[in-house]
Amino acid sequence: MDSNAVAVTAVETARPGTAQGWDAVGAADAAQRQPNATGGRGVALVFGGSRGIGAAIAGRLAHDGYDVAITYVSRPDSADGVVAAVEQAGRRGLAIQADSADPAAIRAAVDAAVQRLGPLSAVVVNAGILRAAPIGSVALDDLNAMLDVNVRGVFLAIQAAVAQMHDGGRVITIGSNTAIRTGSAGSSVYAMTKAAVAALVKGVALDLAPRRITVNNVQPGPTETDMTAPMASWLKDVIPLKRMAEPSEIAALVSYLASPEAGFVTGASMTIDGGFVL
Repeated sequence: MDSNAVAVTAVETARPGTAQGWDAVGAADAAQRQPNATGGRGVALVFGGSRGIGAAIAGRLAHDGYDVAITYVSRPDSADGVVAAVEQAGRRGLAIQADSADPAAIRAAVDAAVQRLGPLSAVVVNAGILRAAPIGSVALDDLNAMLDVNVRGVFLAIQAAVAQMHDGGRVITIGSNTAIRTGSAGSSVYAMTKAAVAALVKGVALDLAPRRITVNNVQPGPTETDMTAPMASWLKDVIPLKRMAEPSEIAALVSYLASPEAGFVTGASMTIDGGFVL
């Protein structure tokens, strides 16, 4: 019997609310966290994992013992570099070309990860786009593109992933602190999409609670990536800690949320931005 079957059996044969019941639930969680066939924590899929924050997350999860699949859109060289780093950590890696604006590609990416590496234990939805413009200048194509990737794509990635995820798994979205404080003109649509993700995880957390799958949202502030490089100087001036985050710092929070220690954290949005929203 696999660990997932043990977990289901344990929960169904004891009633929470009694000492025996809570002990059984704890035993079920422990069973779910047993190493997989390759001696690790299981399989993680990172949507948008080839660069920046996504690449740091993939590397950290590999260090934590996950086999890691990532998706990318247009930079196979970067994706291959992430897979190499995962393999150097002693884990299996897989790069899948998939555009999160394409519902069929999202489903195919999940299928490919499961077929090659096995059922999922964690999914991190990091894919997102920003097209800044004042509201009077936002093109309909740009509006639709951000909604397609940042909202619909997140929903569909979660929907597809949890259908092939162990009970007791982890769902983590990468939102933005702009859901709390927009900070600058021209980002109204982007902020709207990230606020939608923060709301989404609350409902999904309730949907998946019976399966003990936790669902949480990480909201980074300005982070040292190629996307933020042109804005680095003025961004640092408005952050109370007077610096931008390193991608590894965002990855460390994701690592915690993907760990057994975070099993009682769900439906939360955690902001990590050096005090920018204060």
